Formats: sequence, C-alpha cells, structure tokens
Amino acid sequence: MTAMLAVAPLLLAALMSVGPITQPAAPQKGTPVTKHAAGTFDVKITPQKDEGVGDASIGRMGIDKQYHGDLVGTGLGQMLAGMGEVKESGAYVAIERVKGTVHGKTGSFAVHHLGVMDRGAQRLVITVIPDSGTGDFTGITGTMTIEIKGGAHYYTLDYTLP
Repeated sequence: MTAMLAVAPLLLAALMSVGPITQPAAPQKGTPVTKHAAGTFDVKITPQKDEGVGDASIGRMGIDKQYHGDLVGTGLGQMLAGMGEVKESGAYVAIERVKGTVHGKTGSFAVHHLGVMDRGAQRLVITVIPDSGTGDFTGITGTMTIEIKGGAHYYTLDYTLP
C-alpha cells in the first residue's frame, strides 16, 4: 500500500497532463450553446486510511481543489488508483463534487474522472455526471479537461445548460 500511495500522485500527474479533448462541431439552430470556462486550480491529494477493504495495491485518496478563473469554487472528491506491473501503466477513477460560480451562475455539479496510462500512453476523460447539477447548474451537461504545465494545474470546462 505504501508503494501505491507513493506512485499514485505520479500517475495522477501524468494522466492530468493529457491535452484538451476535441471540441464538438458548431451547434445547429435551436441547439443550446456550449460555453467554455477556463482557469487554474490548486489541488491537495490526501491518502485515505486503509480500512482493510479490497486489495492493498489499490490506493484511495481524498481530493481537495480550489478553482480560479472562470470557475471560482471548490472541488471535493475521492479517487481510487491502481498501478500495473509495467512501469508507466495504471489507472484512476474519481468522483468530484464541484461547488461555485461560473459565468455568474452558482450551484454545484459532479464530475466523473477516468484516467488510463498504458506504458506511457495517456488518456483522460472527465464528464459531468447526468442530473448532478444543483441551483443554476440544474440540467448541466459537459466535459472537463485537466493539464499540467510547468507545475501549474489548468482546467477547461465545456458545458451546456438548458
């Protein structure tokens, strides 16, 4: 478990350095417009106590984020990470509740992270969980990307509201 906790932040950092997801085609007439929010965030990943459930090679971490830029708020969640037997292979999943303000709208929504690293080849998909929006974010859909450049964490949020 100790080795897992030591390697999990490296896996997370590698997976978060994946570039942005391709943007969807231009909206058709009558289709809600996808809006774009971007900025930086600070993140603290905290190993959680092993409660003897599951395999010791799977690490569980707490996520605590502070978002800045177009999205001002917090993100709290949990992550599970596992490493493969081959260096630079592993995966993580996470659920994060984002609370804050984006473009004058306030509320919360949840996102699902899925990151896979296959012998160094990286893939990261972050999706807004359907029907997870509250307040002004009721009905939100969208995707998020995360990138690490020069030690700083950057996000983009492409979202649609009804």
